[in-house]
Parts: sequence; structure tokens; C-alpha cells
Amino acid sequence: MKDMQAHLEKLRNEASECDLISKLATNATKKALFAKLAEHHRALVKEVEQAISSSSTSPSN
Repeated sequence: MKDMQAHLEKLRNEASECDLISKLATNATKKALFAKLAEHHRALVKEVEQAISSSSTSPSN
């Protein structure tokens, strides 16, 4: 479980960093790319959160 929490935190940090880079980018292509990467990382965060939630409520735990 700790490894999943660590990955979750890493994904959150990467999403935040991508958001920041997107906002600071002056090149439209880079701005769009990093915005898309941030969106992707946020989707992964949701998936990992769901996995953690389901594993913590499973009867085998």
C-alpha cells in the first residue's frame, strides 16, 4: 500500500509540474503538450486513488 501511496504522490507532483510548465510556456505547442500531460497525470491519479480505495475495502485486506 505504501508503494501505491508513493506513486500517487509522484503522479500528483508531476501533474502540478506539467500544469505550471503549460502556464509558463510561450510556445503554443509546448503549452498544449504540457496541458495534455497534466490532464493525463490527473487521470492516472484518479485510477490509482480508485485502486487504493478498492484494495483498502476488499475483504482480503
